[in-house]
Amino acid sequence: MTKPQYILALDLGTTGNRAILFNREGNIVGQAYQELTQYYPQPGWLEHDAQQIWQDTYSCIQKVISQTKITASEIASIGLTVQRETCLLWDKTTGEPLHKAIVWQDRRTAPMCDRLKQEGAATIVQIKTGLILDAYFSATKLSWLIDWVKEHKPDTNWDNVIAGTVDSWVLWNLTGRKVHGTDHSNASRTMLMNLDTGNWDQELLDLFKVPESIMPKIQTSMGLFGTTAPELLGAEIPVTAIFGDQQSALFAHGCDRPGLLKCTYGTGCFLVAQTGTAVTRSHNQLLSTTAWSTTKQTNYALEGAIFTTGACIQWLRDGLKLIDTAAETEALAMAVNDTNGVYFVPALSGLGAPHWDMNARGAFLGITGGVTKEHMVRAVLEAIAYQVKEVVDAVNKDSTEPVSRLKVDGGATGNNFLMQFQANVLGVPIERPVILDATAQGAAFGAGLAVGFWDDYQALIANRQIDRIFEPDPGKDQAAANFAIWSKAVARAKNWI
Repeated sequence: MTKPQYILALDLGTTGNRAILFNREGNIVGQAYQELTQYYPQPGWLEHDAQQIWQDTYSCIQKVISQTKITASEIASIGLTVQRETCLLWDKTTGEPLHKAIVWQDRRTAPMCDRLKQEGAATIVQIKTGLILDAYFSATKLSWLIDWVKEHKPDTNWDNVIAGTVDSWVLWNLTGRKVHGTDHSNASRTMLMNLDTGNWDQELLDLFKVPESIMPKIQTSMGLFGTTAPELLGAEIPVTAIFGDQQSALFAHGCDRPGLLKCTYGTGCFLVAQTGTAVTRSHNQLLSTTAWSTTKQTNYALEGAIFTTGACIQWLRDGLKLIDTAAETEALAMAVNDTNGVYFVPALSGLGAPHWDMNARGAFLGITGGVTKEHMVRAVLEAIAYQVKEVVDAVNKDSTEPVSRLKVDGGATGNNFLMQFQANVLGVPIERPVILDATAQGAAFGAGLAVGFWDDYQALIANRQIDRIFEPDPGKDQAAANFAIWSKAVARAKNWI
């Protein structure tokens, strides 16, 4: 029997699904990626085809195994990390989703959130879940899906219906439709889990009219969830870690004690600060959330969720067609000295932390006849850094120790202009690792540690290589002055609809 030499991480994101193979040194030895189709049925609505998510995931696993010329039996375990609040209902007898999955960015349930706020539900939601009552989270999406199925598929047998976020859906398929589970980090984002008990909360389930019987079983983030069905890959591989994507990146960065934080630059930007084994409540519109859990303890975090960052760059490419690739933005931004007075508000799906304004919309302000494509691209990149500054300011107000260094990851951190500008706006160094796929790396670390493939978390973290540290340069004073003007632009875009 060959000793397993690899850990497989499945990173199921908003814009695509990825399978990455890690070796004993914690390095990437192979990966496969599939871009995911985005469906926009109405303004502010966004859906994914759950069958495509599963089929792409399965195909990525097969691709990475064949490309690296290994066998499935050489994989010690699988770690799963997912876009978090995206959710769906499906029939457990046919395996068919009852509707497309509703994506975390989707705003269709904003009116329901407004109504619940008027009824006074915001306080109970915040106390029990650590979250802000917002359409971002899964609860109102599940409520909407249940109502839709009742209206459009009245013959549905509810004894056969189950619900979940993307991790539950893919785990169920991986295990040959045997295991309906989730972990604390993903469950804490549904707005249905009690943060103090780690269980589904009956009062919240009643508030959102979601039956507990359809919900997955909540388990610790690291531990055995089940094994892959033998017919899928020719071997039964244990699934031993499930993390929400942002919590997974926090784990990869070694942010396991208070005072340590990271920012992931993906479709959105997510700044997460470890708070240790006690739930910490924010006084500045940040979310309290589960970082991860083991049988020994649960770790918690504060999070600032910014909805639209990398998605703005994708919009410049696919929507406005100002660029052909995301990589071009660096050279375009550096081709001009400033934005020529242009400011961009990235509220394409409303504003997340620290505003929580579902009715804000995106805007370019300060446009004059001299403005070029380069100025607009630079304004978009600068806006990403300004949004991160707003959240860092909130974290600083909530904690005794001010942020002295920011660890970063995600695709957009490859943009040197953005990282230097971020250092200038914050006035602190930015630390960029060699492996930017921290979400996948965290899931791999968790899965490997859970099966004893690795035995020392701190050694794994110590082996992570740093690519570059961006120190603030003389441009920092101008960046700080421009932040004040950008804040004025944000105020004008708020409460637009």
